[in-house]
Amino acid sequence: MKKAIQPTRSQDYPEWYQQVVRAAELADNSPVRGCMVIRPWGYHIWENMQRILDRKFKETGHQNAYFPLFIPLSFLEKEAAHVEGFAKECAVVTHHRLEKNSEGRLVPASPLEEPLIVRPTSEMIIGAMYSKWVKSYRDLPILINQWANVVRWEMRTRIFLRSTEFLWQEGHTVHATSEEAQAETRAMLTIYADFAQKNLAIPVIQGEKTPSERFPGAVDTYTIEAMMQDFKALQLGTSHFLGQNFAKSSEIKFCDVDGKEHYAWTTSWGVTTRMIGALVMTHSDDDGLVMPPRIASAHLVILPVIHKEEVKEEVMSYCHSLAGQLRHIMYNNSPITVLVDERDMRGGEKSWSWIKKGVPIRVEIGPRDIANDQLTLFRRDKPHKEVSLQSRQHLLDSLIAQLEEIQNNLYAKALAYRDQHIKKIDTKEEFYKFFSGNEGEISGGFAFSHWSGDPEVEEIVKRDLNVTIRCIPLDSPMEEGRCVISGQKSLKRVIFAKSY
Repeated sequence: MKKAIQPTRSQDYPEWYQQVVRAAELADNSPVRGCMVIRPWGYHIWENMQRILDRKFKETGHQNAYFPLFIPLSFLEKEAAHVEGFAKECAVVTHHRLEKNSEGRLVPASPLEEPLIVRPTSEMIIGAMYSKWVKSYRDLPILINQWANVVRWEMRTRIFLRSTEFLWQEGHTVHATSEEAQAETRAMLTIYADFAQKNLAIPVIQGEKTPSERFPGAVDTYTIEAMMQDFKALQLGTSHFLGQNFAKSSEIKFCDVDGKEHYAWTTSWGVTTRMIGALVMTHSDDDGLVMPPRIASAHLVILPVIHKEEVKEEVMSYCHSLAGQLRHIMYNNSPITVLVDERDMRGGEKSWSWIKKGVPIRVEIGPRDIANDQLTLFRRDKPHKEVSLQSRQHLLDSLIAQLEEIQNNLYAKALAYRDQHIKKIDTKEEFYKFFSGNEGEISGGFAFSHWSGDPEVEEIVKRDLNVTIRCIPLDSPMEEGRCVISGQKSLKRVIFAKSY
């Protein structure tokens, strides 16, 4: 049976992803290489993510602020590991005006005294401000978040997953003690994990990054990792304990109760529009996008069925009346979003357009449905021809329960898929076989294997298999064993996988 999205996941997963994004009208490539235009249907998802996370940040004492897009080069140079980690990704502003040359072309003119970096992340510029604001223990903690854009000059880009410019939030906090900063780091990771699982319906593994995978300049980096339908891992969010590294480079000091001066302890944490790509790859099928209701651009679309002009007014009036009632229902702390599709096009074409856009519930209403008080309802988590006949009142009374059932079904399906493809592997031979599928072939998964802590092992598996250690799971128990690659003694298993 031919599917709406061609090629299918099994035929060409990367191209399937691009086609789902295009068919759902989530985003499009920009004229600027590596940048994307997020279309309204995709941006609405991001707004929902912002709304939910922003509320959670503020509930935990954080406030929003905004810091400059441009960072003086000298600021970035203050933290050696930081500048080394981002140097190859930075976009640099060197001039501040344009002028016409002898050929009439616009060229850069008036060089800046000091180049400016277009922020790849904001630790150093924010640290400069914190050094002004922090004088006493009474000024702490500082708990600030910003919603912003950043630029990282990527060589190979893919919409949402890896782009030159992307949207994110970045939290930056300052604390009087190491213990407070470490607690903040772990608390934000928990917020991200809960958000991913409860709102995005994406199961995640919380873990710590290995030293080679840490954020540049961090003492510890924690991550939430998810499995996509091609078995690759996707890092959905990170939280970093920065110790006193950035406080020392930015001179963030405070006087304690006894009047003694100390360097502060800082953290940073963030998630990006990459989460939209994660939604696409976790839940979507060969007919297009599938959206969990708690994050969907719209919860329900009403499709008027009008075969004769004389019934149009009656049907449209009924549809808008129902839509008005549904919009008074609150779901996940916001009103239900309902659309009425009034486009002049064939019913089948209309229906398929919303299937590809992933709307959780479609309701078809024609004169016969109105007369019989029996609405025709389709759910995106079910086969597209599976029908449920419901009265108007039943829909009004049960809509929240039906949306939650879809939400839970999507999470359960994603969890079962992930767990089915996590495998304990204890021999090098089996490990290599697990990750050695043909190019373009969907194979592998997450290998839950012992690692001795030797960074050379990471280099070997990356070179041979394009596999990395995604994280050391926080809930992984101590267990004596042997490193799956080197055979050295190991006390813990880690997650190995191919990744985006």
